[in-house]
Amino acid sequence: MQVVDFSVDSPGEKFRFLQNQLRDRWQSIEGVNLGDYDILVIPSVSLDQRELKKVEGFLNYEERLLFSLIRLRNPRTRVIFVTSQPLPPIVIDYYLQLLPGIPFSHARDRLMLFSTYDSSAKPLTQKILERPRLMQRIRQALRPDKSFMICYNSTQLEKDLSLQLEVPLLAADPDLLYWGSKSGSRQIFAECGVPHPDGSEMVKNADDLAEAAAELWERQPNLQRMVVKLNEGFSGEGNAILDLREISNIAPGIVSHQERVGVISDRFTSMNFQAKNETWENFSSRIPELGAIVEAFVEGKTKNSPSVQGRITPEGEVEILSTHDQILGGSDGQIYLGCYFPAQESYRLRLQELGLKVGKNLAEKGALERFGVDFIAVRLPDVAGKPQWDFQAIEINLRKGGTTHPFMTLKFLTNGRYDMATGVFYSQQGSAKYYMATDNLQKERYRGLLPNDLMDIIADHRLHFDTSTETGTVFHLMGCLSEFGKLGLTCIGNSPQQAKDIYNKVVKVLDEETKETALDSHALSSHCLPMTWHE
Repeated sequence: MQVVDFSVDSPGEKFRFLQNQLRDRWQSIEGVNLGDYDILVIPSVSLDQRELKKVEGFLNYEERLLFSLIRLRNPRTRVIFVTSQPLPPIVIDYYLQLLPGIPFSHARDRLMLFSTYDSSAKPLTQKILERPRLMQRIRQALRPDKSFMICYNSTQLEKDLSLQLEVPLLAADPDLLYWGSKSGSRQIFAECGVPHPDGSEMVKNADDLAEAAAELWERQPNLQRMVVKLNEGFSGEGNAILDLREISNIAPGIVSHQERVGVISDRFTSMNFQAKNETWENFSSRIPELGAIVEAFVEGKTKNSPSVQGRITPEGEVEILSTHDQILGGSDGQIYLGCYFPAQESYRLRLQELGLKVGKNLAEKGALERFGVDFIAVRLPDVAGKPQWDFQAIEINLRKGGTTHPFMTLKFLTNGRYDMATGVFYSQQGSAKYYMATDNLQKERYRGLLPNDLMDIIADHRLHFDTSTETGTVFHLMGCLSEFGKLGLTCIGNSPQQAKDIYNKVVKVLDEETKETALDSHALSSHCLPMTWHE
């Protein structure tokens, strides 16, 4: 193991030294046998806490990284998993029982669980850093020359934890996080020649935002709507729609620029905010801190919301991992609800091409690990009977996202491979795999169900993932169920229709099992995925 005198290095040099260890060890970490390594999982959702509170049950989103336990299928891998609150033993048992060919007790002996016993809204990583004795116990659990750390997203907190534990962080240096913001994304799209909507640079106050909106409208006089976005919004919750059709009397060519700016400024108060209970008073208060942009709303009779996911290895190679068609909700289709895998056949290879362009640009800037690019795809008239699509890139996520855990669950469970030539995932047996996934199966009638109740339902109705056929459902976000009536699931099938049927069966069973506790239909609050597979 290389030794360095940490007493004389700057924090930046120490961090780079640690990350360089990943490059040196990468082949053994990612090799066929996945080496003899300790994986420290820090599932902290280290995003802006005021924005994150718009997502119901966000404290339980730490559970989305429980797919990492499936890494224990390798008999020499150890996982150290840290959470804000202790995980119910039945949830841990559920994941360990998914491991094919590994005795439960053997996997359990290689899993170490730590908790901060802190349910506050602070990021988990901050909670860990505030507990030096817990830090010491984690440090003692890790083998310094055989450990690395993974996280949901990388911020200065995760960097500090990496430095204090002297464990390499497999994630982007937080100094590069600008490239995952709305304005940073637009800059990269421009550099790569990736199509993206007309819009503004980041502004820091409401007056400049109104000025930018007026200038955008003047560049595109036929624009019907524009999206106002907090620069560091999350899952579309930081978006608002400004409907220009309602103020057509101040369109370009009718009134002066200053009059237009004034009316738009007044109109901000009545925008259609995508997050529930959001107000202009709160939204505008975030602009000086987070920044904001305006962007042309992409119109279209038939629109999809595909995405491409990739990673940049410590060796600097860019790999495409998956494509998805995202399922969006909210009044204007801005809120992420779930996804289909893979994306539609008519454009999934085009998504890969665009994703590689962005990934190579990020790699040149020094980024590492996960990235995702979200698009809007508008259907154009067919050519020679083949569907044609116009793509507009919307944003880059320089972190894990809502499509990460479903895909990694599939990959770890089947030990299969993603085929770049077709954009399809194949199991080791050569079967093509498809899934529907969501973090937002939410109904009032599900409130009060405990994880134990869910396990009873899974067992009674055989809803579990079957390792022999490699089909079925993997559940997550079980900690959200009792309080919020909210559940996550990944429904894996050998065809799009089978994945859809599995999802339908889960919803039907849960509805039947909770019918005695259901409220009147008019009082129900629910999110369910649309059932049309985009093929």
